[in-house]
Amino acid sequence: MALNNAYDTRLLRHELLRHETAVGAGAQVLLLALLGTAIGLGPAGWLTGLAFAVGTWAVLTRALRRSWLQSFGAANRVTLARATLVGGVTALVADSFESPPPVTVLVALTTVALILDAVDGKVARRTGTSSALGARFDMEVDAFLILVLSIYVATSMGPWVLLIGALRYAFVAAARVMPWLSYGPLPPSTARKTVAALQGIVLLVAGAGILPPLPAFAAVLMALMLLIWSFGRDIRWLWRVRVQEPTAG
Repeated sequence: MALNNAYDTRLLRHELLRHETAVGAGAQVLLLALLGTAIGLGPAGWLTGLAFAVGTWAVLTRALRRSWLQSFGAANRVTLARATLVGGVTALVADSFESPPPVTVLVALTTVALILDAVDGKVARRTGTSSALGARFDMEVDAFLILVLSIYVATSMGPWVLLIGALRYAFVAAARVMPWLSYGPLPPSTARKTVAALQGIVLLVAGAGILPPLPAFAAVLMALMLLIWSFGRDIRWLWRVRVQEPTAG
């Protein structure tokens, strides 16, 4: 009887978590519909936005199924709302290759997504619902937004801007070949968080055309240099741990 009750409880938990991800996918489709009605989102934007919604739903559902979370939590709901906004930004950027996007809408969605980035962590700490899955979900949404913004800015500044969005994914790919890069977690660092947050802000300002071309170019280049420095510092720390581990053993 106890085993049956535990099994039923687990099924109910999975059903509730699946409902949360389904709501997120529905919100994404609704946002795309609003963008389509308001600005006439083209086929590229629709297809990219829908692909983002399906991909997010599939990956998140799989991760939740493998986790031990008892509930989705308020912090993850904030991150899911941010992911929905990122999906809207992704659709607009994809559509920009066919026609110029409404910069005001792009800036508004990105700004709210960046603001919410400072909210979900605080919510998790205050409600005591911090989890490895929530931290990973938050990080992946951040990384994808930076990638999309770098693609948008690269269309006017040049392909070199793509390095800002690609560095994190290159690091993950390198860790598959060199497992010592995945040794962690990394020690907390205010500098790392500041540099990461700066990328989205600088790319948003550059993409919005707020600064003249030369200052915008300089700001994006400086952001890239700081990001390379941040990654280099973390890689050096991981290498030192790798070297010291055998000695300690």
